[in-house]
Amino acid sequence: MSKTSNFNLILLLGLLSTISPFSIDMYLPGFPAIAESLDTSIAKVQLSLTSYLVGIAVGQLFYGPLLDRYGRKRPLYVGLSIYILSSFACAGASTVDALIYLRFVQAIGGCAGMVAAQALVRDLFPVNKIAQAFAYLTLVIAVSPMIAPTVGGYLSAHLDWHYLFIVLGAIGTLILVFTKLYLPKGMPADRSISLKPKQVARKYLLVLKNKQFLTFILVGGIAGAAPFAYIAGSSDVFINQFGLSETIYGWIFAFLAVAMIGSTQLNHILLKKYSNQQIIQVALSYQVILGLFLVLGIYFDWFSVGVFIVMLFVFLTGHGLSVPNSAALSLAPFSQNAGSASAMMGFMRMAIGGLVTALVSVFHDGTAMPMVVLMAICILGGLLVLSLYHRKRLLLMARKSKNGLKMVYR
Repeated sequence: MSKTSNFNLILLLGLLSTISPFSIDMYLPGFPAIAESLDTSIAKVQLSLTSYLVGIAVGQLFYGPLLDRYGRKRPLYVGLSIYILSSFACAGASTVDALIYLRFVQAIGGCAGMVAAQALVRDLFPVNKIAQAFAYLTLVIAVSPMIAPTVGGYLSAHLDWHYLFIVLGAIGTLILVFTKLYLPKGMPADRSISLKPKQVARKYLLVLKNKQFLTFILVGGIAGAAPFAYIAGSSDVFINQFGLSETIYGWIFAFLAVAMIGSTQLNHILLKKYSNQQIIQVALSYQVILGLFLVLGIYFDWFSVGVFIVMLFVFLTGHGLSVPNSAALSLAPFSQNAGSASAMMGFMRMAIGGLVTALVSVFHDGTAMPMVVLMAICILGGLLVLSLYHRKRLLLMARKSKNGLKMVYR
């Protein structure tokens, strides 16, 4: 595959993967306007984000087997069609409860792009290139937080929040056209794969029994939920607490996205010298320290808005280092059933992310404390899982070494 073909493929897979990030980030500046328009609270509007993440988590479990049985493209067409229709329906929502429900349906459709893109990476790239492919894919995905909230901020400030979802529907339509025309098929359909619930559940259980998969999906899922806490709470923190406008918040969100973009490029360089696990270990270690400073800074009111932004910037660089490496290590054991493995990976990440956003809403107190505390807890949890994995491996190696010495002695 030529460099140009690689670039075009990564770009298209990135577009599919950005459907959900765009759907999340673009409407964040509109939270205050949505709450006012629908006569509800910010905390209730935040639940529409939670319902979207839950929809992604649930939807991916269905798309995994479908992508393996029917090939990558047919389920993708169905999912994108659902996304487009529900996006336009969200624009017409008249109550917050309707918006919460429609966001769930929108996610069910949109998550098809994420699962298919991850499976196609496993299909189309050799094992030793998967981490680099995911790094490039993460780079493309990371561009969406630079564009989406900025566009959303201007739409919210100058038009109306309903246009946020009209634009999302139009974007979905364009991606559907590009997918139809340019996306490779990937692995062929396998009609032998059963869609019976017991068979599907058995396949997911086999995926979960793989220790490497389970370990690194927990590491990536728990630590990777920290940005979800930031996403859920940032619009309230910057717009309502720091008193910034929707457009300025959009630019701040875009600036902070640069942290993830830069670190994905750094990750590409680091992989030439260090292993995936080494990079994850260092990234999570410094994020734990920064998370503690964020909590202390908010508690003692140390931060101006500028200092707070800088602290968040440095903290979020760890996301671009840990996520592509944990994803690569999670999917590496699967030459078959990559669709199911990708779906389970996405389910666990989004389920944990959805839980964290719900907790931001539950503990909302008009300060940044719930957001930064949950960010710190997520990183600490991911680091603990990684540490336990290393400890078990060292114990296993020690036992094997001891048994080997006994055999030699005998």
